[in-house]
Amino acid sequence: MSMMHASGVKDAVKATSMPPTASLMRWVIAATLPGIATMSYFFGLGVISNVLLAAAFGIALEAAVLRLRQRPIRVTMNDSSALLTGVLLGASLPPASPWWLIGVGMIAAIVVAKQLYGGLGHNPFNPAMVGYALLLVSFPTYMTLWAPPQALLPNDLWAQIVGTLPTAQLDSLSGATPLDAFKHKGEAVLASEFWAANPLPNGTLSAWRWVALAWLAGGVVLLAKRIISWHIPVAMLGSVLLLATLFYLSDPSHFASPLFHLLTGATLFGAFFIATDPVSAATSQRGKLLYGAGIGALVMIIRTFGGYPDAVAFAVLLMNLCVPLLDLYSVPRPTGQQKASLGKPGEQP
Repeated sequence: MSMMHASGVKDAVKATSMPPTASLMRWVIAATLPGIATMSYFFGLGVISNVLLAAAFGIALEAAVLRLRQRPIRVTMNDSSALLTGVLLGASLPPASPWWLIGVGMIAAIVVAKQLYGGLGHNPFNPAMVGYALLLVSFPTYMTLWAPPQALLPNDLWAQIVGTLPTAQLDSLSGATPLDAFKHKGEAVLASEFWAANPLPNGTLSAWRWVALAWLAGGVVLLAKRIISWHIPVAMLGSVLLLATLFYLSDPSHFASPLFHLLTGATLFGAFFIATDPVSAATSQRGKLLYGAGIGALVMIIRTFGGYPDAVAFAVLLMNLCVPLLDLYSVPRPTGQQKASLGKPGEQP
């Protein structure tokens, strides 16, 4: 996931003996480390437990399915794609999510969204986001248990991971994210009144901004190493900023600022690490621009008018459905060739 074609990353892999796919996947995993480290600093070691459990589930599930399919396990596992899927899904979940929740998400990601379609290169949907969307729809209580900034080692960490902490106690430990709090502030409450009331625990908004900047730093590394191209991230972020600006200018009393949408939630994480999945994303340059812009537009529409405060997973999956159409109409014709007329009877290709 989250890498582009090998032809664009020769400099990143020419000094290694690993297969290009494995090298690229591991570069992406390395680029997630600033975001994971920053999240752990603010929200505790539950972030690390999520990532480790999801990665372990991903490797075990992929090996089990490959064995059932009678496919070579070692060669396929060496591409690190299952490991990366686990890292991305684990980083997306609330810290210290119970092990069974992570297991269900990884079954959906690895078994259903990836291996049942034939494995890496054949899946039409982003596996990590399939797992995330399934968990969000099926277990909304657990998926909204985002704790405010806390100690690196919370007192109830082990109980949360094992799943023995009562739901009522989990509710007392959690708080609303900035996006969630602003979305549910009520129509009668003005934005200025909302922020003046200090609706979030101390340090929450600052923590989310630092996390977003850490994901941006990882994304810059991917761009600098040419692991991904700029088209999808720039198009997605540009679309988010454009619509957020229009909404904000139309009614600043009820709509959040563009900077708020950019630096809270999963906007930057999605732009650099989720939307750029080469298997489920568009392939041509024009297609990537349309694909990224569509994701950004859907994120803002769902955040503003939909039922979910953050919408990256649903936006990516919806645009995955559009990829075949984007690829069909956005691939440039060879130089000197006339534009094809599609669908007219009697015409030869």
